[in-house]
Amino acid sequence: MRTFILASASPARRKLLAQAGITAQTIVSGVDESVVQAGDAGSLAGILAGLKARAVLAGLSAGGDTRAVDGVDALVLGCDSVLGFAGEILGKPESPDDATARWKAMRGRSAVLYTAHCLIDGATGEAVEETVATTIHFAEPSDAEIAAYVATGEPLDVAGSFTIDGLGGAFVTRLEGDHTNVIGLSIPTLRLMLARLNVPLVSLWSTP
Repeated sequence: MRTFILASASPARRKLLAQAGITAQTIVSGVDESVVQAGDAGSLAGILAGLKARAVLAGLSAGGDTRAVDGVDALVLGCDSVLGFAGEILGKPESPDDATARWKAMRGRSAVLYTAHCLIDGATGEAVEETVATTIHFAEPSDAEIAAYVATGEPLDVAGSFTIDGLGGAFVTRLEGDHTNVIGLSIPTLRLMLARLNVPLVSLWSTP
C-alpha cells in the first residue's frame, strides 16, 4: 500500500482521511503562512497548499531518495482553508477580540470557505491541485453566545474563526457545497485527484 502523507497538523483533516479509510502519516510543513499574500481567499489557499506539500516532499527527499518513505513511494497532500467574507480574506484570527468582531460582522450573513488541495505523487513528481468553495450561511448568535464561543478557544486556531464539526456548528444554518470541504479537506475531490494520478482511493483503504 502507498504511504500517504498529510502535510498538516490538523486533527480534523486527519480524522476525515481516517473516516475515508486512509491512514495518514502527519508531517508539518513548517511554512510561515504569515508572509504569504494573494489577491483573494481562493488564490491564497491554493498558494499555501502547494507550498506545504512541496516543503514536506523536499524534506523527505533531503536524504537523497526523492521518492521513498519507509521503503515505499509516498503520496503527499497539502491543504489550506481560507474564508472569503465581504471582500476580505479571513485566515486565523489574531486575537479573541478579532474573533469576536468577525462573528458580530458575519452573523446573519454568508461567506465562502475555500479549501485548496495539492496532491503530489512522490514516485513521479506529478502534482494535482484543486480548490473547492463552499458557501456558509451563518445564524444570528447573540453577543452573549459569541462571547461564550470565543471564550472556549475553539475559533482562535481555525480559518474564519469557526469549526462546523465543533461547537461552532450550532451557529451555521446551512451550506451550499461539500461539507467535508468546510471541515478542511474535500474527500470527494481527493478521490478525483487520486484518480488523475492513477491511484484509486479504494487502494488506500486500511484493512481492519
